[in-house]
Amino acid sequence: MPAPAVQAPPPAAAAPPAEPVRTAPPPLTEASPPPTRDLPRDEARNRVAVLVPLSGPNAGVGQSLANAATLALLDAGGDRIRLTVYDTAKTGAAAAAQQALADGNRLFLGPLLAEDVRAVAPVARRADVPVVSFSNDVSVAGSGVFLMGFTPSSSVARVVGYARAQGLARFAALTPRGVYGRRVGQAMIDATERAGGRLVGIQEFDRDVAGLRAAAGRLGAYDAVLIADAARTAALAVPAIRAAVPRAHILGTELWGNDPAIGSVAGLRGAWYAAVPDTLFNQMRSRYRTRYGAAPYRLASLAYDAVLLAIRTSRDWRPGGPYPQRALRDPAGFTGIDGAYRFAANGVAVRALEVREVTASGSVVVSPASDRED
Repeated sequence: MPAPAVQAPPPAAAAPPAEPVRTAPPPLTEASPPPTRDLPRDEARNRVAVLVPLSGPNAGVGQSLANAATLALLDAGGDRIRLTVYDTAKTGAAAAAQQALADGNRLFLGPLLAEDVRAVAPVARRADVPVVSFSNDVSVAGSGVFLMGFTPSSSVARVVGYARAQGLARFAALTPRGVYGRRVGQAMIDATERAGGRLVGIQEFDRDVAGLRAAAGRLGAYDAVLIADAARTAALAVPAIRAAVPRAHILGTELWGNDPAIGSVAGLRGAWYAAVPDTLFNQMRSRYRTRYGAAPYRLASLAYDAVLLAIRTSRDWRPGGPYPQRALRDPAGFTGIDGAYRFAANGVAVRALEVREVTASGSVVVSPASDRED
């Protein structure tokens, strides 16, 4: 994964029933159609496009998203929905969106990458078709684009709030250079102020061992330090942190939830991080493995929950008519395998997160997620 931002995530090894409700007939899901083929007309179903990369370097996560979308249709029995999957990598995301519109789709699930959302958004906006993206780049949200992705601001606010409740008062942060790092830095400023703590410093680092440890050495005295990078990269800073502030508590971001083997990173044991709950995802993963013979990427839950969202909001959607975009603004919010969430005014999903502590066997929940978004 490139610098931890909005691009393709690392693979990982959460919703309705524990077992699929339907076993037959198969779900109405189609592969990306050739541009010259006319798709069958639907008199009783609404067409929903799944826009994901099925070729190129991100094909693995794209296929996992597509499979999870199909699995959600099986599990939830979405008889009023017909899914069609379009490859955003083969001919480009804008071309995939244009083909999806020509095929009669009136709701887009995806794309995954921020640059693809930027390409799709104007195409969808002209047709008054909402985009429920899997990106976590908040800069692409709004004006008909809704983000399902896990954003750093939510996880930083949750873990800092928890640490403050445990009596920690002075906070510091190590952030990678780039967009993700800047967003975490601002989230850290906001979260510390909201929690009534004191932010003693934020240091940017170059993503190498020397740069990370040098940045850690420039921080002052603190009770807790947040390292805004993937778990294995974050662990590289631990020796410098322990040398400077031996009793400091280490905090992480939502990126740590992507590492199924985080317990093997010995330096992070005892650290806290906030992420969406895994319980229902683990159940989905078992069904996914049975159906597809492999484990899903952790982000596959976004496509699963997006299909659940489409099914729920299709109750007032007349087949062939425009999608009722106001349904996405339901203040009561929604629930899925990643827990409770709602879309804020800016289109970004606000989620209920749990706090976990890293252990030798993985992690344990030290503060459960609420049944409503944070």
